[in-house]
Amino acid sequence: MSADEQPLMVQVQGVGKRYRLGTINRQQFTDDVKAWAARLLGRPDPTVPVGAEVDPQRIGEDFWALRDISFEVRRSEVVGIVGHNGAGKSTMLKLLSRITLPTEGTIRMRGKVSSLLEVGTGFHPELTGRDNIYLNGAILGMPKAEVNAKIDEIIAFSGITHHIDTPVKRYSSGMRVRLGFAVAAHLEPEILIVDEVLSVGDAEFQRKSMGKMHDSAASGRTVLFVSHNMTAVRTLCQRVIWMEHGRIRMQGPTEEVVGAYLANYSKATTERVWSEEDAPGNAVAHLRHVRVAPASGGDVFHWEDPIDVEIGLDKHTADKISVNVQVLNGDGAVLFTTNLAEGLPGLVLGTGRQVVTCRFPSHLFNEGDLMLNIGVALKGWPSFRVEQAVAFTVIEPPRSGAWHARRKGMLRLAIPWQHRSAQ
Repeated sequence: MSADEQPLMVQVQGVGKRYRLGTINRQQFTDDVKAWAARLLGRPDPTVPVGAEVDPQRIGEDFWALRDISFEVRRSEVVGIVGHNGAGKSTMLKLLSRITLPTEGTIRMRGKVSSLLEVGTGFHPELTGRDNIYLNGAILGMPKAEVNAKIDEIIAFSGITHHIDTPVKRYSSGMRVRLGFAVAAHLEPEILIVDEVLSVGDAEFQRKSMGKMHDSAASGRTVLFVSHNMTAVRTLCQRVIWMEHGRIRMQGPTEEVVGAYLANYSKATTERVWSEEDAPGNAVAHLRHVRVAPASGGDVFHWEDPIDVEIGLDKHTADKISVNVQVLNGDGAVLFTTNLAEGLPGLVLGTGRQVVTCRFPSHLFNEGDLMLNIGVALKGWPSFRVEQAVAFTVIEPPRSGAWHARRKGMLRLAIPWQHRSAQ
């Protein structure tokens, strides 16, 4: 049976979720009346200053965490849900898990649903791990005999055999996640919902968890998987839903959606251009533009690609200057610094508009966010510097195996290896 012929397991139509925000303290009672009348007529709040930034999810004193969400998931599909923090992913999973109800729209689900949304969700802290396995089975409507048949496998998978008869309140967050996933995946739900909590586990646990989700889909179960790890999403999911500001921005085949998501995330800060009036600098030079881009073209920074940096400036002095590039990771730690004086030691830039470039080699940066500080020095002395002039994100390279967490380290060099037999 083809994927399109499989029965629908999840059907979401026009779903929205609204939360009531706290009342804004206004200076006069008439302001409350004006705001109320504007909401009644569907007009903008007249008490909000003209030009003030408006949250697209906020209407009056209501906050719409989700709006107009529609999608379908069929049996044996593994569907990823991606988006930045606050996009509405976790709220959507809570609706699907029946933890809360939608404000509008309908959700139809077929079969038992097992969820792992937050560390410790569904556990009673005073009960032991073993007791909580039986409790979760009862919640799912499983007879005790069915749980008995699975309990040894659940305990072995969780890897906390020695602590299974200890109260859950004494578990670490990692132990709770391991037990929670083992319970959720082994009690044979028709629909398995997993949030980002798998990032808490170690390498071996993640490998087993990814394999278990693969097996669940292969046996005809449906999996909904939320993650910021695009490698895991690419490996596991056939389709992806991209959420933004509480709405679905795009849904479709994994590579198509993930590529668009990563490109949208990286291109916003990869170029800065300054007018003559706003250009940072001084009597030595003024910075006019900074641009960073993959050498192969496009908007996505792959580990395998060299990366080009282009810097344009107006030079005002005949003296020799150097242009410096400082590379920082997302935590603000300096990875390395390079400069024009070392790269082209004999070059003396002329006055007027000048453009210099440098290239970072391929197979250099680890996955994650990177920023560039751009500076100008005169005769070896710093003249000025622009902090975080541009930023970009390097995505995870293709990997074999089932371990998909971020590799440790600030850099990720392609180190040559050799082998010879000692016999």
